[in-house]
Amino acid sequence: MIYKSLIGTAAIVVLAVTGFGDAMAQKKPPYWASIGAGKAYMRSGPGRQFPAQWLFVRADLPVKVVETYPNWRKVQDPDGAQGWMQANLLSEARTGMIRGETRPLRSSPESDASISWRAEAGVVGKLSECAQGWCKFDVRGKAGYVETAHIWGGDELPGG
Repeated sequence: MIYKSLIGTAAIVVLAVTGFGDAMAQKKPPYWASIGAGKAYMRSGPGRQFPAQWLFVRADLPVKVVETYPNWRKVQDPDGAQGWMQANLLSEARTGMIRGETRPLRSSPESDASISWRAEAGVVGKLSECAQGWCKFDVRGKAGYVETAHIWGGDELPGG
């Protein structure tokens, strides 16, 4: 009886450690992700032996995954720089970055809806309810709707 419990627990641990069922591994590029770590290196190739090109210290920054390699993802940042990151440094959490100029966050997904907040260019927020050219954009509990044309990471991609 105890033996079966240990085997079941061990199997769960092995599946969790190996990342079995990891949805990001099943997605086909391009797709959106975000930096899940507080410190993440972007490298020139898919391996630690490749030199680091950039050090990202901004968790939740949206990135576009453009290519995959076992345990590595080639990503593009909001400035257009591309490089490789370890897959475990990325998150499936959907985030976006305001681009251009300060944008209104509206109470509903309509251009004439009242303005709840304003977000400056470069502000990163969590995205949800993306439909018909609008996304709900949440910055630490201050939320509103922004047109996807003004969000880097807001448009739909073929891979998800």
